[in-house]
Amino acid sequence: MLFKSDINLNLKDAEITYYPEFFNASEATNFFKNLLNYVKWQQDSITIYGKTHLQPRLTCFYANNTNTYKYSNITMQPYPFNDDLLLIKSKIESHLKVKFTSCLANLYRDGNDSNGWHADNEKELGKNPIIASVSFGAERVFNLKHKGDKSLKAKLNLQHGSLLLMQGETQDNWLHQIPKTKKIIGKRINLTFRIIA
Repeated sequence: MLFKSDINLNLKDAEITYYPEFFNASEATNFFKNLLNYVKWQQDSITIYGKTHLQPRLTCFYANNTNTYKYSNITMQPYPFNDDLLLIKSKIESHLKVKFTSCLANLYRDGNDSNGWHADNEKELGKNPIIASVSFGAERVFNLKHKGDKSLKAKLNLQHGSLLLMQGETQDNWLHQIPKTKKIIGKRINLTFRIIA
């Protein structure tokens, strides 16, 4: 299934909503430029299946508390939210009526940068976490596959200024990824707002 502008993806065992133009083009472009220049981007080493290599993207972690975020043998220490992130966070919270404490920022520099199959199910996030994922910059493909039923797959193009909301039992039942692409493609910034109490 390929979704373009659907709002509710209507996937089995999931609650996923897509807002393709949550931020208008001008807002999105301004946020992209500011975040690209002012986020403290870093490249960590990750260990998967016993092998350690550089993460295929740059990241940074922000929070309104001192709680760390751990995944793939990485422990991320939070920076305080900057002004742009607070504006983005406020708009999302106002619309969703949810208060987020933390944000993992990802910079995909080109088509070689990616994120492998995973679920956002780390213990710090609690049961049935709410993940609000914002995209700025180049459009990238977002793949989904059901953990139990291999016939259930979906693909979504995450466009500039969009918001993808994953909640309910989504992380228990589905995996997602941003695959590599051989296309000549520009930079993309992804912000995933979470609750780490």
